[in-house]
Amino acid sequence: MPAIAAALGCSQKAVRYRLARFTAEGLDGLGDRPGAGRRPRIGQAQRSQLIALVAGPPPGRPVRDNAGELTASDATGPAVWTLDALTAAARAAGIDIARSQVRRILLAEGVRWRRPRSWATSPDPEFGPKERGLWTTTHTRRRIRRSLPPTSSAR
Repeated sequence: MPAIAAALGCSQKAVRYRLARFTAEGLDGLGDRPGAGRRPRIGQAQRSQLIALVAGPPPGRPVRDNAGELTASDATGPAVWTLDALTAAARAAGIDIARSQVRRILLAEGVRWRRPRSWATSPDPEFGPKERGLWTTTHTRRRIRRSLPPTSSAR
């Protein structure tokens, strides 16, 4: 058995386990058994429901109604999607999910849950881009290397 384990690059215990299964079940015992691994906590329908939730506007974001007025479906709700807001909305929709799982699902699907913000542009005609800091007006004090106090070894 040590030679088989070395040739396969596995432990002797794994070889003994597979040989016992082969003896009991024949060639079918050498394959992987179905259902191995952890079961998914939520199904594909709930994953799709979560992704559809991100595609819509958050409950606190004002949107224009038919009259052209800005109204939010929930004035106390979040105006942007965050992981916490998505988790709360998913739980309200009946999906039992944790914040970390929401993040993993959205990353795996390539879905952005935050809108990118450009801080350098504005439709305002009087908007001026932010300038670099004027570091020349703020002087930093240079550290002066202080020598150790004089010691007299001649005392």
